[in-house]
Amino acid sequence: MRDPADRPLPSVSVVLMVVLGVAFVLQCINDVYLHLKIDGSEIQSWLALTSSTLKSGRLWQLVSFQFLHVSLLHLISNLLGLWFLGRHVENVLGPRRYLLAYFGCGIAGGLLQGALMQFFPLHFGGFVLGASAGVSGIFAIFCRIEAGSEVKVNFIFPIRTDVLLWITTGIALFFTVVPSTFGGGVAHAAHLGGILAGLAFVKLGWHHDFNPLPGAELLERFRNRPRRSKPIIKVRFPKALPTPAAKAARAAKSAKPASPGDTDFMSKEVDPILEKISAHGIHSLTEREREILAAAKARMQKR
Repeated sequence: MRDPADRPLPSVSVVLMVVLGVAFVLQCINDVYLHLKIDGSEIQSWLALTSSTLKSGRLWQLVSFQFLHVSLLHLISNLLGLWFLGRHVENVLGPRRYLLAYFGCGIAGGLLQGALMQFFPLHFGGFVLGASAGVSGIFAIFCRIEAGSEVKVNFIFPIRTDVLLWITTGIALFFTVVPSTFGGGVAHAAHLGGILAGLAFVKLGWHHDFNPLPGAELLERFRNRPRRSKPIIKVRFPKALPTPAAKAARAAKSAKPASPGDTDFMSKEVDPILEKISAHGIHSLTEREREILAAAKARMQKR
């Protein structure tokens, strides 16, 4: 009985989980069957975050790398983060701010990781995939808005959120400064960038709906800008050329009535009018023709 317009929209976190899952399935299919290439290079090299992302201007990779993963375990860990943390943060922030926070933190993590990859390619690898940077940012936001709360790591070990945040940030910072292979092949710099962006998001108060987001005022001005009325273009069409009948009528109207004393007055002027009356009736006469008849009548009466 509920109005379809009142039905709640699907959770953004759930939609993101589905999109990430579908992207991983397509990755697997392409890896086995399709082997798609662009300009001779594997399509993954065009979508992953690489050491040449910033240098070559392939800035779309700062977003596209967040949809790909290197393994099923990597995907599952990020999906669990979105399920347990993302949904709660989404309820607090709202869908729009949540999406901005998620992708903003992912881009921030990609920028830090990409810069280090460009300057230190031997230590930070050739490419990076995964939604971990965005999920790390959501994790930082969760820990700040739920500061002092207690969570269970691996569903067993209880720990306060602020303590867990410091531990996670410390690990990411250490392996960013010391990019050892013992770090497990994880893009710790991307995690650190996402965490710092999430902390900045809360520090600036953007998790409150009463604080305007950056660029919101400019966007509102653009929406409410006075719209110029479209200029009215006047099209002047050329005047239509008069028809021969119109020319004759105009000439007849401008011409003065013939003098009743002319010798050919009766034959040239009166006879055609009489024939016109016979054919079409007296109502078909023009004003000039009536004047000619009146002149002819006066002439006949003088005789």
